[in-house]
Amino acid sequence: MPEISAPKKFIQVGCGGFGGYWVSSVMPRLIDELKLAQAVAVADINPQTFPNAMAKYHLPPEKCYTDARRAFAENRADFAIVVVPPAVHETMVNLALEHDLHILSEKPIADTMEACCRIYKKVTKAGKKMAVTMSHRFDQDKQSLERLIRSGEYGKLDYVIGRNTWTCRKYPTWGAFRYKIPDALLVEGTVHHFDIMRSLAGSNARTVYAKTWNPPWGEFQGDSQALVTVEMENGVKVFYEGAKCNASCLNGWTQDYWRAECDQATLELDQRKLRVITGGLGVNATVAQKPLENQPVWTNPWLAELFVRWLHGGPPPINTLEDNIQCAALLFAAIESAHVGQVVDVQEFLRRNMEAVTG
Repeated sequence: MPEISAPKKFIQVGCGGFGGYWVSSVMPRLIDELKLAQAVAVADINPQTFPNAMAKYHLPPEKCYTDARRAFAENRADFAIVVVPPAVHETMVNLALEHDLHILSEKPIADTMEACCRIYKKVTKAGKKMAVTMSHRFDQDKQSLERLIRSGEYGKLDYVIGRNTWTCRKYPTWGAFRYKIPDALLVEGTVHHFDIMRSLAGSNARTVYAKTWNPPWGEFQGDSQALVTVEMENGVKVFYEGAKCNASCLNGWTQDYWRAECDQATLELDQRKLRVITGGLGVNATVAQKPLENQPVWTNPWLAELFVRWLHGGPPPINTLEDNIQCAALLFAAIESAHVGQVVDVQEFLRRNMEAVTG
């Protein structure tokens, strides 16, 4: 790793809700233990979030702003952390670029494919570094399965099955706003699982077909159930079941079900338990439990460290904007597929949207 000089200075926009998790659990390790980063200001429309930020980020009250534009104008920094609703991401990215800052943003890139493409073009044109924290792909259990597939020990990967099902049919079990938006499941849940598909398959998507709906007993205005088929550019096939209105929760957040069918074995991840299955039927099958990989941190704390080390001269992390635009393309292509009832060519969809916007 390159030699670390002075900590990289940052401004965080959004300190409440999930932003509070960043303040309390993500950045303090980089600030206090690793000495890689230093907070110079925070911004949030709710000043009640500021005491936590002042304590964890060692900031005086005057460095806490309810106006993000003032925070950027009055403080020199190296990068911005964006933890605000997706519809505001583009505004915050524009503000960061106006002040020549690199960007670490919560998922997704933005709330529409057009906005994602505009951000991609503007950040690329400015020559700035940007990464998107798709945390679930970088959790311990999914990374353990991905590394097992990549080892090659079990032969070539053929296809992948994924499942995430919940009992959130009643308003507002899953957060009130999600019951009022279109495509609630795909936008607010499956975006993570699309990224996991890409990581397990080791490829970007070629085509997607999505069937979505809302059952009579669901209280969502938009579709809350989905069956999705994806073919990757390397030929791997993926079938995914996502649901928010089921009678039972078989695999909720962080308790995913993923099964990778390889030439020489079935690799199964279920409720954070990983096993290799070969031969036989039922009780006659050979089942070997595999321990999960170990490292100091996972998910957002790991991604934040990789990003800041990138700014210090280290290698690019996996979750760069260049990588994540493919996840956005798969997400919004799946939404288009659900709306038109047809298979969508993901790469053509991405090209079409890139050509349609100016950055």
